[in-house]
Amino acid sequence: MQAESLKHIAIAGNIGAGKTTLCIKLAEHFGWVCHLESVDKNPYLEDFYHDMKKWAFPLQIFFLHSRFNQIRKIWEGKQTVVQDRTIFEDAYVFAKNLRNSFYMDERDYENYLNVFHSMMPLVKEPDLIIYLRADIPKLVEQIRRRGRPYENNISIQYLENLNQLYEDWVDSYTGELLILNMNSLDYVYRSEDYSYVIQEVERALGVGVRGVGGYEV
Repeated sequence: MQAESLKHIAIAGNIGAGKTTLCIKLAEHFGWVCHLESVDKNPYLEDFYHDMKKWAFPLQIFFLHSRFNQIRKIWEGKQTVVQDRTIFEDAYVFAKNLRNSFYMDERDYENYLNVFHSMMPLVKEPDLIIYLRADIPKLVEQIRRRGRPYENNISIQYLENLNQLYEDWVDSYTGELLILNMNSLDYVYRSEDYSYVIQEVERALGVGVRGVGGYEV
């Protein structure tokens, strides 16, 4: 894979896995453009964490629309973009979890999926997805560290359910994939870990051929 042909790198992972930080660091290192998730601009997020059943559907529609617009701009532009979270996670992890947990009823979920599948013919897979795999203690530690008040209501069970759906999605994903084990990595405070991540990203982009299960490190 030639560097000049790269358009879209995406970072996937559960809440607190470290996506935003890595997105910013990779953008700085490689000279890419960083597209962050619309968290602070999402008018439903704080309400959602106080009443998930009431706000689940509008929250997910907002994220889906935002992510689709990001993807459209990425492929219309000329620069390489690294994106915080993918549109696939919205549907196959978060919306599905809300349905499974009875926070989104079946009618709203089917409506959501209809919108999602209508978008899919216009969506290209990223050149590479970097999946940040993290166990619950690691996620809880990093959620606590960043100190967003509205995340105080996130339950352990909610995070566990998301982790399982992430593993199901990753197992079925057929595009270019790099898996990083966040339980043993800290690229914020350990420079050797940061160098290792850069090396693995370069390796994944340089090879351009996905083996069974992706590249797992």
